[in-house]
Amino acid sequence: MNLEKSKTLKVGICGYGTVGSGTLALLQGNAKEITRRTGVKIEVCRVASRSLQIDIAGVTHCGTDPFEVADDPDIDVLVETMGGFKPAYEVVEQALKNGKHVVTANKALIAERGMPLVELAEQNGVTLAYESAVAGGIPVIKALREGLAANRIDWLAGIINGTGNFILTEMMQKQREFADVLAEAQSLGYAEADPTFDVEGIDAAHKLTIMASIAFGMPLSFENTYTEGIAALTPDDIAYAKELGYHIKHLGIARIENGWVQTRVHPTLISTKQLIANVHGVGNAVLVHGHAVGSTLYNGPGAGAEATASSVVADLIDIARAKAQGLSKPLVPTLGFTKLRTDLRALTIDEIETEYYLRITAQDVVGVMANIAKDLERHGIGIDAIIQKESDGQHVPIVILTDKARESELNNAIAAIESLESVSEPVMRIRVETFGL
Repeated sequence: MNLEKSKTLKVGICGYGTVGSGTLALLQGNAKEITRRTGVKIEVCRVASRSLQIDIAGVTHCGTDPFEVADDPDIDVLVETMGGFKPAYEVVEQALKNGKHVVTANKALIAERGMPLVELAEQNGVTLAYESAVAGGIPVIKALREGLAANRIDWLAGIINGTGNFILTEMMQKQREFADVLAEAQSLGYAEADPTFDVEGIDAAHKLTIMASIAFGMPLSFENTYTEGIAALTPDDIAYAKELGYHIKHLGIARIENGWVQTRVHPTLISTKQLIANVHGVGNAVLVHGHAVGSTLYNGPGAGAEATASSVVADLIDIARAKAQGLSKPLVPTLGFTKLRTDLRALTIDEIETEYYLRITAQDVVGVMANIAKDLERHGIGIDAIIQKESDGQHVPIVILTDKARESELNNAIAAIESLESVSEPVMRIRVETFGL
């Protein structure tokens, strides 16, 4: 191919941190192969970053104002890797209004404020792409939106935060306390100085919101996603779960049934026989069930410069291919559907039904187990398995796996159990899920 005669897609990058610099490095380092794939030369002409103080090799314009990129008439695509809402939202909005394609790695922006941007992109006939916003280098957005387009998606479940998965893996394999592993994750760069988004599940909830919207063809609705963190988990919980044949993972789960949708992020017991239960370390994995294909699993690196840049550049390649074909509008709708469903209702966490792991710390007295069983039975909750550990002389940990129950009824049963004189601590409750792969 004669590169001089090939078309050129001119790109501006806003934000030059880990993802922005990784994107430029990948585009420059693999330029020949990318051009051979697309028939289009992808050229980064501008980079804007608040902390940018030097020129960047191969980039014509370097500066600190992202709006200069959004307003540059020569730029075809704006890549947003700044993160946060301000000024990211305004920059993306301006670029879309100016008829530019946008590629973003900003999961919070899409999940919480994405609908106006989706509508603006479609009104202007431009692409708003966000593969890199979910699961790093795993191409799960394309899988949901394009590869599984023939399917009705019934449910999906994902380990979609590498920091949380690293912490739980270390706690399981080395019987370490949460706080100790978190400190190590911060020292290794897996967790931020403020780890709230990772350990409280907010980061995973952003990603789950995006996947659920594409899977079920509904508007983005972060406000309906239930979120629960992992800080309360103990090495004992992880050991007891393993004794029962389970691993504990911090999962994002979305289901649709009979017009009801549930989206939730929380610690979850999964059978050790299931593939997703054995994804450890900082890895991510997403399990998707389609009515025709059955269950499919997508596994790989969920973060990092090269992995995330791989997804950013994949979106740029899609735009370059469209340009090579002379397409005036995106071939695939932003959320995968030309018409979104607005009739679906969100199920609250109190309305879900699942099995549960309960850890109850009780005084070592006669009749305590009978009273606990009586309170569960009174609320219609059956017992599937029990582990009663050795007493320390005063207290005994009792671990129960329940049959499937409604969360609101379990809440009532837990309140009754905690009111017993013999129960000395709050009951630990972890949901249990079974998947098809």
